[in-house]
Amino acid sequence: MSMDSRDKRGIRRLVRSFGYAIEGFKYVVTKEANMKIHVFASFVVILASLWFRISLTEWLVVLLLIAGMFSLELMNTAVEKTVDLITTKRHPLAKHAKDAAAAAVLVYACFAIVIGILIFWKYIFFS
Repeated sequence: MSMDSRDKRGIRRLVRSFGYAIEGFKYVVTKEANMKIHVFASFVVILASLWFRISLTEWLVVLLLIAGMFSLELMNTAVEKTVDLITTKRHPLAKHAKDAAAAAVLVYACFAIVIGILIFWKYIFFS
């Protein structure tokens, strides 16, 4: 097998993996109510960032917060779906796994809100 054909297979595999990731993102955005809330909130925050012309550093923080929130919500959904796949019965460990994943999202969301307030406070009240 030539190096060229191996490279093409690797590229095809890489492209397919991006396709799977996009499918996963679309699934969570369309099926999970909390992700719809995160997408809406992100849209509002991006509009506010454009409106107030926040600094580059503030943009970097805002974008990291949005990406982190999306990533955590995606992982939360993955945990929930995996637990649901493994057992249909109510089990304390299944509940703990789901609750812990949801708590991770909640903790991050609370800190994102606090950081957002710190970033936008001066633009809202002092401009």
